[in-house]
Amino acid sequence: MSGMRGDDRLRRWHRRSRGLVDRERLDRGQGGAEYAAMVGVVSLVVAAIVGLSVPADTATGLKSAVCRILHPLSGAEACSSGDYAGDGKGGDGGGGGGGGPDDPFVPNGDPFEPARCLLSQDQTKTTVVIQIIFIKISSSETVKLQQWSDGTVTLERVTETSGGVTASISAGIPGLKDWGGSAKLSGTYLAGSGSGGQWLFNGNKTGDTQADLEANLKDAQQFAEYLKAMDDCNSRPAGPRSSELGMICGYHANKKKPDLDPERAPDVDITKTSIEASGNANFGGKFKSGGKGGKGDGPKDLGKISGEVLNGTMTEDVVVMRAQNGPNAGKITFIYTFTVKGSAGAGGVATGERMQQVAVTYDAAAYDQEEKDGASHHPEKLVITTSQEAGEGAGGKVEAGVNVPGTPIPVTIDVGGGGGTIESQIHTESAEVILDNDTDSNTVEDWLRGKGNPAKNPLPSPSDAAEVPDSDASDLERLLHDKGKLSKLDYNANTDWWNASLGIGFGISAGQVSFGFKIFGIDITHEEKNQTITGDPKYATGPQNGGARPWVEWKNCTKTKPIPT
Repeated sequence: MSGMRGDDRLRRWHRRSRGLVDRERLDRGQGGAEYAAMVGVVSLVVAAIVGLSVPADTATGLKSAVCRILHPLSGAEACSSGDYAGDGKGGDGGGGGGGGPDDPFVPNGDPFEPARCLLSQDQTKTTVVIQIIFIKISSSETVKLQQWSDGTVTLERVTETSGGVTASISAGIPGLKDWGGSAKLSGTYLAGSGSGGQWLFNGNKTGDTQADLEANLKDAQQFAEYLKAMDDCNSRPAGPRSSELGMICGYHANKKKPDLDPERAPDVDITKTSIEASGNANFGGKFKSGGKGGKGDGPKDLGKISGEVLNGTMTEDVVVMRAQNGPNAGKITFIYTFTVKGSAGAGGVATGERMQQVAVTYDAAAYDQEEKDGASHHPEKLVITTSQEAGEGAGGKVEAGVNVPGTPIPVTIDVGGGGGTIESQIHTESAEVILDNDTDSNTVEDWLRGKGNPAKNPLPSPSDAAEVPDSDASDLERLLHDKGKLSKLDYNANTDWWNASLGIGFGISAGQVSFGFKIFGIDITHEEKNQTITGDPKYATGPQNGGARPWVEWKNCTKTKPIPT
């Protein structure tokens, strides 16, 4: 992918920041050797995924969730509530956008107050993953319905397809292998592309943002029904009267459109690369024959049934978005995202997630010409977002497998699935800087390229930017403090999910370790997530006497209440 050199800076940030998280003794209180062995394998999975892959400060955000994950296995006391990110809140929320240079007014007399915030979001995502030997193909569709504090509503739909390679290694838990205890580590690389559209519902303007939000939300929901109806019409099978039936179907679908059409529907071209490392631990039971086949063989494995009690994932994504039309037409945005998440529980799920994201926007034509000429780039906007999420709920994943007899290499057929509901709390922070002069633009570009005076913290956080800069603060840290729009938001979220999978594979065992791969596999995951703003939205004012930026009520965010859907 052209123009990805900015990713090198972020990769260096990851490598430089990664450290080893001290591991607790997880086997105290257990006298059985099997439990000690099982906890040992689980702790290695956690260390590989959380401890070795995550910056030390990022790993702190998952500490509470990890402790809850390991508590049922080790008997260890739970972590104190103060250990989790300092405030017990979690991550992945909408940032406080708006308030850019094109705003028609300075909100509430403070140019540092963002013009609007995300009040509520309903997201539905369906992902289908097909694996053929080491090749992995993924396809997903995401639909978001978002309510904003300025009374507007957006409806967004993005589809993505990607392909790549994957491999894994698994180990039976000593002493419990015959019972189905196992742990697995895997790695995946995917590259893909996608497209999307966003419709803005802003036609109802009464001067009362609450009334406008209600009317615009009704239009957006009605338009979503229209889109579903049109999809049904377009997916009709061909036939002798397909053209006439299609016209009739389209006629009735158009009746579902709202009176006020959306203001715009920009197209966005999306290119994405993703690197993922994951691991999990399963526990269940194996089924064996009686060993009476007359050939002197002992009992043979016939199959297994197991449930997932622990999983974790570390993902690095690079997304390039080119807006073809709409308010961001002619812009190209690079989004670098680093996410770590984990969950655990059989019959009950505890989850934790931490995300760090950098988004940099350029003029697309200028960027392409600079790439062609080998010249320096000139970013126009920088957004840094951090979020953390912690939750729990009922549900889980189970898997059943059967061995195929009469094959020289063990061949298995696995069927899995699960589902559940998770209640979680989200805390998100955002820092946005409009780069309207060469000095500020060069400061950000130098930071991305690893030039100039580097920041002490490889990714300065919005909270840090509100503090008085030290005498040795970097140019980027001073820019965020002096000009960044800083905001904090909290959300309550509810997630309903289900998963179904089928796999055919084989492998070779060597002691407790097995190497194997799927001949064919398909995995389908569907997730519906609703998040609603709560707590006390804050933004940081401009620098006061002494340089500090106090956090105050975000009036542009609290003036409108989200509408339940």
